[in-house]
Order: sequence, then structure tokens, then C-alpha cells
Amino acid sequence: MRASIARALVTGPDLLLMDEPFAALDEITRQRLNADLLALWQAQRFTALFVTHSVFEAVFLAQRVVVLSARPGRVIADLAIDAPYPRASEWRVSLRYAQLCREASAALESGVAPDERGTS
Repeated sequence: MRASIARALVTGPDLLLMDEPFAALDEITRQRLNADLLALWQAQRFTALFVTHSVFEAVFLAQRVVVLSARPGRVIADLAIDAPYPRASEWRVSLRYAQLCREASAALESGVAPDERGTS
């Protein structure tokens, strides 16, 4: 995965599009790559559009989390993540991080159709 990201960054792009790049990884590797990605972003200051199904990953990485609804996809929440950078692993256990994860999770839940929640 690091090689794929390096190939994408070698040309010095202004915009990096990432669709679930860490989805198949174990949690420890995923967290390390999250930290690596943030370090690269701080050094190069590119814009990244990062698609993930992980609320925790989104809140850790982002300055802004946009939550989409189920089909048809539409924006149901746009959350500012006001935590300063650099974000160390300790931030993942902070009260503010937990609060932001709860807000993102609640927004995500509100966008799920009733039949997808297991209710009618």
C-alpha cells in the first residue's frame, strides 16, 4: 500500500483521490498508514479526497467529514473536524475524538433507510 501511495505522490499532484485504500488491512497496519498519510500531507500539502467506511479513520484523518446517505447517495452531513495537526495516536483515545466519532456515526445512521436498519 505504501508503494501505491508513493507512486501516486511521485508526480506531486495537487489532488489525491483515494477510494478505500486501507480497507483490506489489519487495524495496526491501517493506523500506521493513517499516520504516514498525515505526515505526507503535512510535508506536501496536497488535497486528498479519501473515501472510507470507517468513521474512526475519517475522523482521525480529516479536516472535514462528508457523510453520504444510502441510495440515492446525497450529502446528509458535513462535519468540521477541528482538531489540530499533527494528530498523534493519543488523539484516538481523547474525549473530543470520541465525540466527533459519535456525531459522524449518528449522521451515518440517519442516512440509512429503515429497511437497511433491520426495521420496517
